[in-house]
Amino acid sequence: MRELMRTDEVSEETGIPAATLRYWRHIGAGPRSAKLGRRVVYRRSDVEAWVEAQFDAERKVTA
Repeated sequence: MRELMRTDEVSEETGIPAATLRYWRHIGAGPRSAKLGRRVVYRRSDVEAWVEAQFDAERKVTA
């Protein structure tokens, strides 16, 4: 299942520190994630959709 990403992989690809991703998960923000056993994982498609939504939100603020 190459589509699943760990927190460190999301951090590496987005440039968002892993600690920030963990905090966002705690407060219910950031990309959608799930726990599989002890591991937190993200679907690549959810991360990409979340990034795209950030661009869409920025457009609404500046419009």
